[in-house]
Amino acid sequence: MCASALVRADLADPLAELGRARATSGAGLDETLTDVAALHAVLSDPRLLAANPDAVPARLLRLTALAWADVSNHEIARSEVREGLTGLSTSAYLRTRLGEIYRRAARDGAPVGHVLLTVSIDLSEVIGWSRLMAMVLAADVLRQVFDGGESLALLGPSVAVVLTERDFELAARSLRARSLLAERLSVDPHLTTLGPIEVRLHRLPESHEAACGLVESLGRA
Repeated sequence: MCASALVRADLADPLAELGRARATSGAGLDETLTDVAALHAVLSDPRLLAANPDAVPARLLRLTALAWADVSNHEIARSEVREGLTGLSTSAYLRTRLGEIYRRAARDGAPVGHVLLTVSIDLSEVIGWSRLMAMVLAADVLRQVFDGGESLALLGPSVAVVLTERDFELAARSLRARSLLAERLSVDPHLTTLGPIEVRLHRLPESHEAACGLVESLGRA
């Protein structure tokens, strides 16, 4: 930002970067705009001792505020515990649960005994409200089959996941979930173009950071 100002370059991109960086760091909008005002004051008259956001050109404030708001809104969405339509937990909550599991495993000196079970539905040929209904039905089935305190989350428009312990009943419950979901979806005449349903187990990696990376990649599938 300072480098661009010194060579009198256009400040649009640097201001946007500043706004995003300040939002990511947790700075409020008032604090962020005060940063811009301080720089503007120095550039306008180095003798000024106080930053006055009201003296900054509206364009500079707008560019900074919009970038700050974009990041802040994204972080708010990520921090929600449950997705509104399906009632499943968000990926942010799932990452929190994974952190708890990894910390417990580290305390006990034992490997992580959980796995991720993903349910993916091919919705490429489905349009409109029916796409949402397919995931609502998937959520309902998962809550019915995995009703013992497992963490259920929505990772993407067509991917739901269950964080569950690996036990001798897991294979049977996985098959039941797939069968029951296929039965529920087949009843809806608007889902006749639905593609295949895929249920897969994913072993958790050794670290929490790697597990979060796995969750992110599964959400893009």
